[in-house]
Amino acid sequence: MTATVRHPTLVDRLWPSEARGAYRATILAVIGSALLWASAKAQVPMWPVPMTMQSCVILFIGFAYGSRLGVATVALYLVEGALGLPVFAGTPEKGIGLAYMLGTTGGFLVGFLAAAALLGWLAERGWGRTVAGTAAAMAIGTVVLHVPGVAWLATFVGFEKAVALGLTPFVAGAVVKALLAAALLISVQRLRHQ
Repeated sequence: MTATVRHPTLVDRLWPSEARGAYRATILAVIGSALLWASAKAQVPMWPVPMTMQSCVILFIGFAYGSRLGVATVALYLVEGALGLPVFAGTPEKGIGLAYMLGTTGGFLVGFLAAAALLGWLAERGWGRTVAGTAAAMAIGTVVLHVPGVAWLATFVGFEKAVALGLTPFVAGAVVKALLAAALLISVQRLRHQ
């Protein structure tokens, strides 16, 4: 049986975890949740799910932070929202707290956690070492993010309508945001090596 090699993530290379472990994790999680909050407010109004920059930030955080810190960061963001802070897209206008989280967009919030976990895991397995690996990870993460979102939306409007309302209008934007996240990750990695 062979041990799986854990590759350092972008954050591991920029700010090694040996340097003030809990302090580092707390600072990064707070910064990440603030970025998610800001990205939720940068949106194009659409029904039932507004198009925001959140998926781009989720992809970036998951891949840059790694699985544990990425999930902890997204979980912090979700806890902030559950406690009633207006951190989600459309809040406070469309409700706040758990009531909002159980609404039509709730599945996408679950998808945020799943995508961050998977992308972090892929980054830790070395997928960020090449442009192709990074791009493939972003594509996979985008799919993983949308699956629970569409599935949850389907419980409100049916599957066909969920695909028509919660996926189809967002495909082009999702591709652009995945490419943007990949380009940002690759650019930061290249800058670091100069």
